[in-house]
Amino acid sequence: MTKLAYGCAALATLLLGISPVAQAEFEPISDNRMGEVTGQAFMNIENIPGNGVDYTRMTLGIDVETRVNIDDIQVGQIDGGTDFSAQHLALGHIARNDGETFNGVTYNKGEAIPFEARKPYIELAEDSAGLKGFRMGFAEARGSVSSHTESFSGNITGLKIRDDEFDNSVYDATLYAGAGLAETSNRATHVGVKLPGVDTTCNEGASCAPLTNLRSVTVGEDSGIEGVSGFTDGFFIGFQRDGMDWQSLDGANTINAGKGVFINLPVNMTVDMSQLTGDGVDRFRTHQVDLGNNLF
Repeated sequence: MTKLAYGCAALATLLLGISPVAQAEFEPISDNRMGEVTGQAFMNIENIPGNGVDYTRMTLGIDVETRVNIDDIQVGQIDGGTDFSAQHLALGHIARNDGETFNGVTYNKGEAIPFEARKPYIELAEDSAGLKGFRMGFAEARGSVSSHTESFSGNITGLKIRDDEFDNSVYDATLYAGAGLAETSNRATHVGVKLPGVDTTCNEGASCAPLTNLRSVTVGEDSGIEGVSGFTDGFFIGFQRDGMDWQSLDGANTINAGKGVFINLPVNMTVDMSQLTGDGVDRFRTHQVDLGNNLF
């Protein structure tokens, strides 16, 4: 787990575009000069006690606007499967047409629409046995995430599915282990409706569909404004030795994460059931040459 922590820290550094090597000459300054300096620390470190677990959170005081494409990502390959497996993963996208709006901003055709992230953080969780878990996330995040996802471990909270072929009722989405199988948060392959008070399985083509049909989602929270997502503080990827709880950044709630890789993906989006189980949700334009959904 220690090697994993170092590797993920290096990954976070690369994603944020921060060079891990710097050369500088330090010179002392007087107390008077120090007294004239005001501002916010570049890094804030918090020690947060828990129930048998101690957390250390390191937050960078920076804002990031980015557009990233990753051809292939496989994380948590163990026991004959993969916790998260996706191809053509993208953060942010490109406007297809003039006048396209996203989160209240209007773009021209070909302009980049960034994924917005503020105050990235790295958090370690330790118990009596050592490092119990590690996560990377953002205090505030919103924007598009696109992928061809074949296996997903975690939560997709906030995603709604409208039954547009019956009565337009809107249901919370849930993840399933596969066609005909039950709800799961570990290595899910399908997504569909979650009926209140009903123990359901995935009825592919009727109430659920492969995750590969969910080609793009909008990360964020309901802002109360049509077409504008609010920033979410719940977007993170965690690596756990065993199942454990991560605290929300305000300390008001906990998020249970399973063993291995766990992605908490808050989404502000409603999709029609007929689209999800039919041709699927269209992918945002993520490359300079617009291939639509035909990326493969």
